Formats: sequence, C-alpha cells, structure tokens
Amino acid sequence: MFTGGYGVYLIITLVFAGIGALVSNRLKSKFKHYSKVPMTNGLSGKEVAERMLAHYGIRDVQIVPGQGMLTDHYNPGNKTVSLSPDVYQGRSVAAAAVASHECGHAVQHAKGYAWLQFRSKMVPVVQVASRFQSILLMLAVAGIAGGFGDTLLLITIGVFGVTTLFSLATLPVEFDASRRALNWLEESGTATGQLHDGAKDALWWAAMTYVVAALSALAILFWLILRYMGRRD
Repeated sequence: MFTGGYGVYLIITLVFAGIGALVSNRLKSKFKHYSKVPMTNGLSGKEVAERMLAHYGIRDVQIVPGQGMLTDHYNPGNKTVSLSPDVYQGRSVAAAAVASHECGHAVQHAKGYAWLQFRSKMVPVVQVASRFQSILLMLAVAGIAGGFGDTLLLITIGVFGVTTLFSLATLPVEFDASRRALNWLEESGTATGQLHDGAKDALWWAAMTYVVAALSALAILFWLILRYMGRRD
C-alpha cells in the first residue's frame, strides 16, 4: 500500500485530515462545554496562571492577553504566557486548564526540561524546512511520476524528516506540561474532584491534536522512504 504513487499519498493526506478535523471539532466542543463550568473559587485564567508561576517561584515570566480562540502559548524566547481572551478573562474549568498548561511550559523552561530545550533548538531549522516542505513534497510526487531522479526525493525526505522529528519532540513537551498543570491544580486545591476531571478531559483532547499531527507526518515520511527504496531496487 505505502509504495503506491500519488493515490496513496492522497489517501494518507485525506485520512489524517479527516481525523484531524474530527479531533479539532471535539476539542472545540470540549472547550465550549468546560467554558460553561465555573471555577468554585472564581479565579480567572490569568489569576490561575499567576498563582501557578508564583508557586514555582517563577517571577520573570509575563502573562499577556492574546487574540483569537485556542491560540494560547508559551514563548520561551521572551518568557511570556499568552492567553486567548476566553482563557485570560474566563473563570471556568477550561480557562484554568489551558492557563495552567501554558504555565507548565514555563515551569519546564525554568527547570531545564530536556525535551523543551531540544524542541526550542530545532525551531530555527524547522522554520526554514517548513517554508519549502509543501513545494518539495509536490515536486517529489511529480518527480516520481516523471522520472526526474532520486535527488529531489532524498531532499524531500530530509526536510520532511526535520519537521516530523519536531512533531514527535512536541509530544513529550505537551504531555508533560499537562501533567504538571493537573498535578498543580489538584495539589494546590485550585481544581479538585469533578473540576480536576474536567480539566484533564479538556487537556487530553488538546494533546490528541498533536498526536494526530505527529502520526500524519510519520505516515507521509514512511511513504516517502519506501518510495525511495522502491526506486533503488
């Protein structure tokens, strides 16, 4: 199956695009649901973030309001936790879960978490690779059909390998940040019982988006490698 031509690539792309859309819609549904479940302590996402950072003695990270929905992230370059409006101002389980998760990345940074350091070092290379990835992939598929040689396919494999490695390195970073967030929410008494279970559910679906992306990248990379090996036989 994987050694087929453009048809197989199209199938892989469509299958994972479909799975990705389902997971993304599920995540949005979960976030919408838990956005309606209020925190019993009335804390906003911003306040949850402030408390978690203070708990770990992190005083050089700023919490800033962002834009859009589910655009929350931690930037290790300028040490900022950017929270989307619904999270920054929200006083719900969803807001607490996302805010603490992003602060989990700040804790990783402060403690020198190896996977985060590795991922951060990859960013410049990935930025370059991602600019050419789609074009190279299309040219490689066309080149396979037209017999333009193995060089383009090898370059494509190399570029796709970099972005795939980045996707795989993202998994432990995301799962560990959620683990740190959930542990702190429970141990600090910020979210316990059903509130904690809700936060765990929301973060699990967020993590699944990264899992789908990594599996999709792996499937395409595997197909490219098998195509190259098939041409060498």
